[in-house]
Amino acid sequence: MTSTRSFAACLAAALLAPGAWAATVYDEGVSGDLSGNGLSPTFVAMAGGSNVVMGTTGRENGIVDRDYFSITVPAGWLLTAITPMATTGVVGTSAFIGLESGTQVTTPVTGPATTLLGWHHYVVADVGVNILPAIGAGAGAIGFTGPLGAGNYAVWVQETGVGTVPYVMDFTLSAVPEPASALMLLVGLVGVAALRRRPGSGMRLDPTGTAAP
Repeated sequence: MTSTRSFAACLAAALLAPGAWAATVYDEGVSGDLSGNGLSPTFVAMAGGSNVVMGTTGRENGIVDRDYFSITVPAGWLLTAITPMATTGVVGTSAFIGLESGTQVTTPVTGPATTLLGWHHYVVADVGVNILPAIGAGAGAIGFTGPLGAGNYAVWVQETGVGTVPYVMDFTLSAVPEPASALMLLVGLVGVAALRRRPGSGMRLDPTGTAAP
């Protein structure tokens, strides 16, 4: 039965894995400041897997440092998560991130948010949490649920308090499951279920209903 379990685990892992994983794709400390102009964002190339963007944002002496960058989700991939990582800071109560469809952020800094796909005020408690669903639920924006498909997206990051803080955002791109792969996974799982029901298969259900060898 161990071989059957291993086969099912390997099959699921092979079909659901997002592909090759990348590291940091943009670091302001290395590549220079991200654009402060929403109509001319810095392009940040991304690939399947984890794509980390590192920057700083804040407000000093009345000058606001806003970061704008654009990304492209390639065909066959989905943007499934945006996750603030460790060292992401917040000066005031929260910081802002917004998404707009296309290669520019045309939304004025004073709003309204009607041209944004979504937005979110992230806080320290959001570190390690996928905030993409919260972005999609931003009030007054176009809104979305679930992953974002292939296409161009512009990102706007801004601290709302006084001071300068770093942020580290992990953009996760996952492969779109192919119909044939999904069918193979289904067949494999059905086969495992059939083995569980077959007498002498090495697996039984204990009185609590949980699987036991």
